[in-house]
Amino acid sequence: MQKKTRKMVALVLAGALMSGIFAACAKGNGATEGSAVSRSMENDGDTASAEKRSTLVIATESEPPTLHPFDHKAVTATYMNLLTFNALMSIDPETLEPVTDLAESYETVSDTEWVFTLKQGVTFHDGSTLDAQDVKASMEYAKTYPTTKDYTSFWTDIQVVDDTHVKITTDGPYAMVLNDMASIDILPSELIDEGNDFNENPVGTGPYCFVEWNRGDNLTFEKNPNFFDTEHQPSMETITWRIIPEGSSRTIALQAGEVDFIMEVEATDITRLKEDEAITVQENDGTRMNFMAMNSEAGPFENPWFRKEVSAAVDREAVVTVSCDGQGIVALGQTSPAFPGYSEENSQDYDVKKAKEYLKKSSIDPEDATFTCLACTDANRRAAEVIQANLAEIGITMEIETLDYATYLNAIMSGDYEAAIAGYTASNMYAYNIGLYHSSAIDAANLARIDDQKVDSLIEQAKTQLDSTQREATFTELSEYLNDWTPFVPLYQTVVIKAYDKDLEGVVVGKDGNVAFEDVRWSA
Repeated sequence: MQKKTRKMVALVLAGALMSGIFAACAKGNGATEGSAVSRSMENDGDTASAEKRSTLVIATESEPPTLHPFDHKAVTATYMNLLTFNALMSIDPETLEPVTDLAESYETVSDTEWVFTLKQGVTFHDGSTLDAQDVKASMEYAKTYPTTKDYTSFWTDIQVVDDTHVKITTDGPYAMVLNDMASIDILPSELIDEGNDFNENPVGTGPYCFVEWNRGDNLTFEKNPNFFDTEHQPSMETITWRIIPEGSSRTIALQAGEVDFIMEVEATDITRLKEDEAITVQENDGTRMNFMAMNSEAGPFENPWFRKEVSAAVDREAVVTVSCDGQGIVALGQTSPAFPGYSEENSQDYDVKKAKEYLKKSSIDPEDATFTCLACTDANRRAAEVIQANLAEIGITMEIETLDYATYLNAIMSGDYEAAIAGYTASNMYAYNIGLYHSSAIDAANLARIDDQKVDSLIEQAKTQLDSTQREATFTELSEYLNDWTPFVPLYQTVVIKAYDKDLEGVVVGKDGNVAFEDVRWSA
């Protein structure tokens, strides 16, 4: 049976430096930080071999802004949350369909009523036992965070039937109940009531327990000895995440044996890694879209003709070549080509002549149109440099500012920016659109800050359509409307690439880029 992953709906952002937080499993002794053993030392003795076989060191480009499951839209934080938390449902990494997780089963009582039966004997890291009150408390708690609006607005009532059954009532037929339930991590109700800080003490039911956070350097997790899923018991005693912002430094660390796994592979190093017999490179089609977000409330981007001009001026093939060494699929539409309902009708392809026409229609003097584009990773900065050169050809000056992750994230989510290279991933078209374009997601992932009645109406219409053909037609109409609106400059769809020590087994990389690390083990 293949391990499932929870839905990831996160901004694909990276790179921050933050000092130490400590916690542990209820029955743990407090793990020490694990470290990879240099490949030249792997056969130098039983001690080194034993250490390597019980630890996993993962390199990631950015530090999570928080470990709280409801207080972010950051992909790196989601990686950590997958270790510590579970939801009633999860998303299959290959089919992207919802499957049960903490729920043993579910029943559709009517178009608006769902009853979930919980698995019995599940315990949290603090030793308390999961029950229906935890589910109710977690769902109500999640709803208090603005970053969860895209997946917590569908219910009107939650009833605890008994310890193992919870009944959820929606405000009408809703096609995405199971998908959204995969995003709501279940926390201990007592800790919620006590005001626990889930950033410093992220207690869940997951396969690993949080141990330590050395800000700006690493985070450590230890195996949960009481993990409920008997088919996916964690193999590693400890997992350490090392924060290595610079791509080539991650590559060097993997080849030197200082880390065992790279979450974000530097595109220019892929060939080099594939030629290394000690390393496995895995590539998969992904659901992540990369784009230049344009804040429709800021400067020249309030003008729709100017947004179209910028989009038509960008050579996406060059962006893919320079930014990710060709490891991407050029995209023109505003929605995700990974899902049914995608369309390129009304979109802007690379056409300098057309860009100049749009600029003329905007009535904006190029000398008055200077703006700043934010970036927070090497790949994003390279993409921005291509766009900068493209715009210079038609007299538009774009400045580039590279920020640390925390500052960047705060700027783009609060609307304190003009343009930014960013990305977004989701497990279905509804999640993608409500997260990026619905007005309720302003100050969250609605980076363009769209507040458009037709956009909201089409998204809300799609969520009530239980027939997939009707839903796809609605998303197609939405896609075409957004292409004309031009909130972003679509750039490319990501190819998910991971690189790791060849002796690691059980690595399953989902289309959303997630990895079920509880299934990863060292070969015998």
